[in-house]
Amino acid sequence: MTVRIVEERGRLVVDIRTRGPDGAHIRERRNAPDGIKSPSAAKRWGEARQAHLVHDGPEIDEEPAPTLADFAPRWMKEYAKANGNKPSTLAAKGTILKLHLVPVLGRLRLDQIGEVDVQRLKLHLAGMSEKTRACVLSQLATMLRTAERWEEIIKAPHIALPRIPVAPMEFYDFPEWERLIAGAAHAGPMVLAAMLLGGEAGLRRGELVALEQADVGPAAINVQHNEWEGIAGTTKGGKFRRVPMTDRLRETISVVRHLRGKRLLWQANGRRVGIATLQSWMETACRRAGLPESRNLHKLRHTFCSHLAMNGVPAKVIQELAGHADLKTTMRYMHLARGSAEAAIASLGRPRRAESGEQAGSKSQ
Repeated sequence: MTVRIVEERGRLVVDIRTRGPDGAHIRERRNAPDGIKSPSAAKRWGEARQAHLVHDGPEIDEEPAPTLADFAPRWMKEYAKANGNKPSTLAAKGTILKLHLVPVLGRLRLDQIGEVDVQRLKLHLAGMSEKTRACVLSQLATMLRTAERWEEIIKAPHIALPRIPVAPMEFYDFPEWERLIAGAAHAGPMVLAAMLLGGEAGLRRGELVALEQADVGPAAINVQHNEWEGIAGTTKGGKFRRVPMTDRLRETISVVRHLRGKRLLWQANGRRVGIATLQSWMETACRRAGLPESRNLHKLRHTFCSHLAMNGVPAKVIQELAGHADLKTTMRYMHLARGSAEAAIASLGRPRRAESGEQAGSKSQ
């Protein structure tokens, strides 16, 4: 049985762990009552509250907090879905609940989840990637903060999140890219169009699948559709973007236009294109080009951003063309802008021009 006092966000929080008159475990986390300003006073109040719980148990008229398993469906519907999360994001959050949070913490009431329980979850996640661990812990923290705002619990515990290391991004350098394009041209105009849309327009794989002929204008592509596992929707983040076309992309698209349907990319057998089709096309293009075979469609998008950075395009422009929600994502490519640092330092050594004749005259005296 313990009474612990912690300070969170400027408030004293009393964390009580004890057993009730029936022997059942009880845990309460409460803000110290108004008027209690010191940890010692909060401790005395907590000890009195603990004695009450041991003798009488929690108040009958207080509805206990839901378990994490019971809270999860409501959170998915009234938080994740209500905030417009895309189907792929909803699926990822559902997977985290199913594989990690519910198996480990599902039986606990939300107000019972504390540091020891978080450590138990971390032990469950041991051996998994840092990104997976961060995503699971971040979702738990978000669920508990939501429960606090919805007044299901008094205070959400603080959960420290691991840092996610930035993984190196694979992309084709300029000679490799030209070889890949030559290989794609040998494989057919549809394959060539798909590779160019990824590497010279920066479309994500779901955007490639969902691209409609009406989205392609005379000089630019209006990226506004995405598809995930057969579900059509808006682009990531729901943002529309306009990407000007290179000359060869425009010429290739004029060749592949058809009357089969709205979508631009189609298979030779008349079937619609899916992710697996695009991956197969990329493998074929690599094979024809004499490059290592790859099914990593995102490598095309990395190539698009990397080539822009290497050609000196400002980060803000790359962000807009790629549709990055956060400039930090774009900045991962800016180290490729070779010479930018050298040029900046070299500018410090250039003689500065006088801003006016008067200043120039004063300097010569």
